[in-house]
Amino acid sequence: MESNALETEETGSAPGPVHRSILTVPPALADQQLIARMGIEITSWDPDRMVGTMPVAGNRQPFGWLHGGANAVLAETLGSLAAGLYVAPRGAVAGLELSCTHHRSARSGIVTGICTPLHRGDQVATYQVEITDSRGRPTCTARLTCLVSKR
Repeated sequence: MESNALETEETGSAPGPVHRSILTVPPALADQQLIARMGIEITSWDPDRMVGTMPVAGNRQPFGWLHGGANAVLAETLGSLAAGLYVAPRGAVAGLELSCTHHRSARSGIVTGICTPLHRGDQVATYQVEITDSRGRPTCTARLTCLVSKR
């Protein structure tokens, strides 16, 4: 597993000032995380601007370009992690709605998602994720709404 993907209780390898309670994965489940299978790497852990990348290779649909569901996985990963940081250290997050608009296909390289909050309230948080290809062209715009509880 990439050192910047998710932290496990055994390795404790999350980057930066991320709250362990949000990213800790039981060791028995570490190799079953979708973020690792998709090749997603989180490159910025700022709750106001979460950034991650994902390779096109390995995430294609039968026509050869990036699968739309892969965009959804990247968007939900970034939005859920950002919401988790918002409610840390003891809060809870549950996704309510995800919508994705696909603008163009990505056929190679990596895509980059930038997640920013649109609204962060006591019960609901909404994030926008802009996904671009290796040349900086928009490929997908997604919006994720989460139920949040700061407990």
